[in-house]
Amino acid sequence: MDGWLAHHLARRRDGVKHPVHDFLFTYYSHRPAQLRRWHPGHGVLLRDGAPDRDYLAVDGGVLLDPALLAKRADSVRWIRDLLAATASRPAQLGCFGMHEWAMVYRQTQQEVRHNSWPLRLSPAATAEVVQDRGVRCTHFDAFRFFTAPARPLNVHQPTRELQPALEQPGCLHANMDLYKWAYKLSPLVPSELVTACFALSREIRELDMRASPYDLADLGFPPVRIETPEGRAEYAAAQRSFADRAAPLRNALLTACDHLLPPTAASTRSR
Repeated sequence: MDGWLAHHLARRRDGVKHPVHDFLFTYYSHRPAQLRRWHPGHGVLLRDGAPDRDYLAVDGGVLLDPALLAKRADSVRWIRDLLAATASRPAQLGCFGMHEWAMVYRQTQQEVRHNSWPLRLSPAATAEVVQDRGVRCTHFDAFRFFTAPARPLNVHQPTRELQPALEQPGCLHANMDLYKWAYKLSPLVPSELVTACFALSREIRELDMRASPYDLADLGFPPVRIETPEGRAEYAAAQRSFADRAAPLRNALLTACDHLLPPTAASTRSR
């Protein structure tokens, strides 16, 4: 993990913000120290390990405390059902990353979230792109950051309650969130799975912001100009690639949840 974390920790020490990679540590709540700590997953004996708040001493070493799984069973079940519902749907590839544009719709440069970085177009031209293209966001945790004037323009009106009914595997944010579900399952799942989800989320975040209205070329992120036909084609191809790469990680998390839950607790898996 240190190769990914070193730059973030140095920026944090120096008080320097990064509009792309900080997201992995501000929106997501897993701390660098937690990422650096390795866990083998539920049911694995660590020979000669030392007991602590998560691990109990047993003959030959330590095991994760069974009470931890019992305490988190409802959360595991909710995550499992959301992942299964998402996996059961076809990927939708027609949003073209307009969620980031909807987050700055009708705002001035001073009002936008990353106001240290310029928009590629003027606020008026940015608003025109949103109005011309429309917004088709299915992800609640993106939609909730839309500006008030942008929300009625969205085809969907996502809520937390509708999340299992709307989430679909083409969504960049749903695939980034595999990292969130992996670390929320930690230490019950192996750290290698958390790390794999983090690595994918990091790549997806770069596309997310390259397709945004911000000009981040000076940071090494050339724009995907989704306001053009060529840019939309580039975005959709990358979106499809990420959906394909996310599918085995989603299935691995589903399998892990099924192993953690009692047989009667895991609903029938969609295929």
